[in-house]
Amino acid sequence: MLVVVERSGLDEAFHDGCVVAYGVDGREIASYGDVDRAFYMRSAAKPFQAAVSVGLGADLPPEHLAVACSSHDGDPVHVAIVQEILAQGGLDESALLCTPGRPLSRSADRLWAVRGSPKPSRILNNCSGKHAAMLRACLAQGWDTSTYNDQAHPLQQAQLAGMGELGVLVDDRTGVDGCGVPVFRVSTRTLAAAYTKLLEPRFARIWEAMHRFPALVSGVGNADSQIAVALDAVAKHGAEGLLGVAVRGRGSLVVRCWDGSERAVAVAALSALDQLGWITERTPLRDHLKRPVRGGGRVVGSVRPVFELVHT
Repeated sequence: MLVVVERSGLDEAFHDGCVVAYGVDGREIASYGDVDRAFYMRSAAKPFQAAVSVGLGADLPPEHLAVACSSHDGDPVHVAIVQEILAQGGLDESALLCTPGRPLSRSADRLWAVRGSPKPSRILNNCSGKHAAMLRACLAQGWDTSTYNDQAHPLQQAQLAGMGELGVLVDDRTGVDGCGVPVFRVSTRTLAAAYTKLLEPRFARIWEAMHRFPALVSGVGNADSQIAVALDAVAKHGAEGLLGVAVRGRGSLVVRCWDGSERAVAVAALSALDQLGWITERTPLRDHLKRPVRGGGRVVGSVRPVFELVHT
């Protein structure tokens, strides 16, 4: 069990999952739970997908690269950068093949509705930055841009090859991600090992962009952006209760919550970082090791971690 939710003295919700941490030397240093169970990488893949797009010729400045790695909240700045990525390739929103969506942020959703965009659109999909970078890679290679999301497309074959080189895959079978591109099967152990590689020089552009612009990678106040701000780190969440972290000079950490809870995975990740000694006394993340549970406008309980890492 990773996390328990307590209300008014009663534990009423339980979130199971697993954790793996690796040191900068690429060796496993701690774990908890079933770390070899397979799941889909989802948006935790985006830093590596962006690296493949850049390697294929998508020439992006740091702010654009951060959004290419993002599951963005749909704020105006996110949308404007996606529009710039597309426009610099002579494209517009109509080239995107991600499914139409609404902003992840409620405030951004209300803002776009007030501005006259109440319906789902492709550019508001949280994956639009990744898709825009993929389109730029296709343009650089002279590949068809109308089918870039197809598993047989050379872009997606390059993405699969890139994941294979990282050693992140538990097998070569793929699924379909929420945004429509192929998604990869991994385990918590293989994904944590891959996140350590984000600290290597070959991923320096990706790491620096994500660390310098965490609000572009996610949004203001989200768990992954808070970790990147408070630590010398990058962090990336993925759908269904997944969070990966790479801390410079320390190593990597991946947390997977099996029931897909976002609040539970955030609390578990902070607890794991604290147990590893990667959160210092002066780090404001300590204030979030437990999340309050409210009732009637006041705090009546907490979301708290209940696991202990096994150090290896």
